[in-house]
Amino acid sequence: MDRSLRPPVGPALTVDPPDWVSRRSRRVAALGFMLTDQALIFIGFAIAYWMRYLAAWPEPLNRIVVEVATQNQVAFLAFLPILFPMMVLLGLRFAARGIYRSSRRISLIDQISILVSSTLTVIATLIVFVFLYKPFYYSRLIFVFSGATIIVLLTSWRIALSGYRHWCWSRGVAQERVLVVGGTGLGQQVMNGLAASPGLGYTLVGYLDDRPIVANGRTPRVYRHIGQIEDLEQTVAAHTIQQVIIALPFWEHGRMPDLVQTCRDLGVGYQVAPDFYQLSFDRVDMLQLSGVPLLRPKEISLNGTNLAIKRLIDVGTVLLSAPITLPMALLIALAIRLDSRGPALFRQQRVGKDGHLFTCYKFRTMVPDAEARKADLHALNEADGPLFKIRDDPRVTRIGGFLRRRSLDELPQLWNVLRGEMSLIGPRPALPEEVARYEHWQHRRLEVRPGCAGLSQALGRSDVSFDEQVRLDLYYTENWSIGMDLRILIMIIPAVIGGHGAY
Repeated sequence: MDRSLRPPVGPALTVDPPDWVSRRSRRVAALGFMLTDQALIFIGFAIAYWMRYLAAWPEPLNRIVVEVATQNQVAFLAFLPILFPMMVLLGLRFAARGIYRSSRRISLIDQISILVSSTLTVIATLIVFVFLYKPFYYSRLIFVFSGATIIVLLTSWRIALSGYRHWCWSRGVAQERVLVVGGTGLGQQVMNGLAASPGLGYTLVGYLDDRPIVANGRTPRVYRHIGQIEDLEQTVAAHTIQQVIIALPFWEHGRMPDLVQTCRDLGVGYQVAPDFYQLSFDRVDMLQLSGVPLLRPKEISLNGTNLAIKRLIDVGTVLLSAPITLPMALLIALAIRLDSRGPALFRQQRVGKDGHLFTCYKFRTMVPDAEARKADLHALNEADGPLFKIRDDPRVTRIGGFLRRRSLDELPQLWNVLRGEMSLIGPRPALPEEVARYEHWQHRRLEVRPGCAGLSQALGRSDVSFDEQVRLDLYYTENWSIGMDLRILIMIIPAVIGGHGAY
């Protein structure tokens, strides 16, 4: 049964504690995180002291470090006047940057960025202060070591905590109860995203709309209709709603101020999804004309110098990873040949940049006559839009199912990357018959090279609706950066290992 279709769990007051208990719990949790960070900072500095004065380093580093350490060794207690201010300053800076707020909006990448930048800033400040005050007393090297050890410990702690939270959320534990206001267009898209991503920590209770959604070919998922939009206050109280997402169509935006004020009065968290989707203005730059905000379509960022940088990274990464990927590819090819008759590689025409066709390579995961049998399986299609996906496709071989879940079937596409037909990160290459069914605004995803993996695969893979995939692809092409590619790679790793949404 779909999580969104489950009935609410009992009356509000018998399920969740009062608000003051929740606030106290959040404060206790924030204090616990802060004390843990303080302990790790102390441990990190102690490790740095050991590295500086006591550790045995390999030659020739050992000779250099030990000689300097022996000549200038300082007792650990002598560093306490520096260590304690460092702990206080780091704690205050972390708190000022919002890292202890009980908010899911601070992603793991943002947390790590705050930890690294704050640690480096505080240590740099202490170095300047210490060596102006006592230039020959403290070791410069211990500050370098402490910066590295503190960052590693704090980052590892955050990664472990984030992994545990997502593990709990994906199993329905400690999720926030979410209500969506708006049931058509953007509201449906928001609910699809919530249902497809339980690891975000939200459970969809239902939606409010003046007209319930009616199931049809365009809206295969129907969520629980709780009431009309004007019933927001009663619904929040009756169903213990912790988060409200307002996703009204643009012609209903006049009701937005009252809904926002209701959320504020009730003390419930809220987020607003602006409905630029129907107007195809979700990809815009903001301008001002005498104080009047103006919107204009955003330009593709993957061109010129950015395109050259991305191409350099693609080629370099493929070549550096070749000693690992080539033996792996040979083993996979051998397993495919032993598992079923037919070639190990599967070649298919795909649509690349600017609509140009190219031959895309994959490891074969289906029986040899899979394409001929496709027409007989159209009634089983589970994807929306022009896509064709079946969760338990009868054409998939035994080894093919494993390769698909781990995305190893796409390993030969590294050859397409070297040939300049694809990129490591980008919109997934479409079939010509899929492109023929695109709506006008969806063709914009063809303005860049397709990729072996993209933002939609990182967020939900096959569980993300087609319209949402296109929107994510357009967001990627218009906001590309090296950091974004790195984030997508980090997000894809757990999705691939867990096999979520792959079929």
